[in-house]
Amino acid sequence: MINPIRSARVLRMLVVTGTLAAAMLSTGCASVYVDTATKEVPVAAMKKPAQLKPTQVVFEFQTKGAPNATATNLLKDGVLAHVAETGLFGPAAAGSSAMVNIVINNIPLSDDAASKGFVTGLTFGLAGTAVTDGYICTVSYLPAGKSTPIVKTARHAIHVTIGNASAPAGAGKPVDGNTAIKTMTRDIVSNALRDLSFDPTFN
Repeated sequence: MINPIRSARVLRMLVVTGTLAAAMLSTGCASVYVDTATKEVPVAAMKKPAQLKPTQVVFEFQTKGAPNATATNLLKDGVLAHVAETGLFGPAAAGSSAMVNIVINNIPLSDDAASKGFVTGLTFGLAGTAVTDGYICTVSYLPAGKSTPIVKTARHAIHVTIGNASAPAGAGKPVDGNTAIKTMTRDIVSNALRDLSFDPTFN
């Protein structure tokens, strides 16, 4: 019998991820892990500019390159608050602002995740499997009056084990889907912003 609390968490995760959806719906025995290779960069580790420049911040979440409005709405406020915490940009000013565009794209890393999850469901968890979704964060900073942006990228992953399967190497402690996606987002955005902060052109 599927745990209703876990099902609610899974459904919340599904608004964000594409590859994991069918696999996680096939069974209630899913565990979610944030990969540990990419860790959050503290604000203190970023290089502050000598002068804050007015900057408009735009965020979008994508699934396989296509806009995902539900996930964007779920994560947008957190991303904008995180950007403000960094102290890298000044408040936007009408007509004279730079722009920073943050895009997180969810891409599949596991082959045939749907069929694997289906088999696990049919065997009631005896045939365990692991599914991984990858994420690429692209931060594009366009200074006011310029036509060429400064672009930085970072990568991350979320793992899901279904049924009788061990956590993959590099997986952290199991968490609920909501915590996983928000942790991944903060980790990956902080890495891309750190790289931007040390770019000589940005400073």
